[in-house]
Amino acid sequence: MSYVPNELLSRLVGFRMFSVQFVMDYVQLRFDSDSDDAPVLSCDVWPEVTLDGVTFREPDLGYADALRGLIPGTVVETQEATGLGLVLRFERGAIRMHPTLDEVFVEIAMLSGFTDRAWMVWRPGEDSFEDLR
Repeated sequence: MSYVPNELLSRLVGFRMFSVQFVMDYVQLRFDSDSDDAPVLSCDVWPEVTLDGVTFREPDLGYADALRGLIPGTVVETQEATGLGLVLRFERGAIRMHPTLDEVFVEIAMLSGFTDRAWMVWRPGEDSFEDLR
């Protein structure tokens, strides 16, 4: 089976982000909907956050507030492509992950929590991050 960019990520469209959990050196974004799926996007690099037209990067003052400000937003669009990385768009903003190579230790992100056990791990040099070598 070949990899199709945005195939799994796009399943988040229509899901509500209800939780942001900061865990030592990464962040987990949790989503829910009327389905039994409970997706979790674990971000091993700090995502860029845009809220109401203002963009924040970790460690900018207000970064955590901006990320939490997307709660309880619903994912309205996703994008995934080489050179772009991963993008989740909400009504009030977006989350984007396209780190530089020196910001990645092993993995960029992992999406899991679907009832059919579908999951994906993004790493530098692979799939939509093939530009990070």
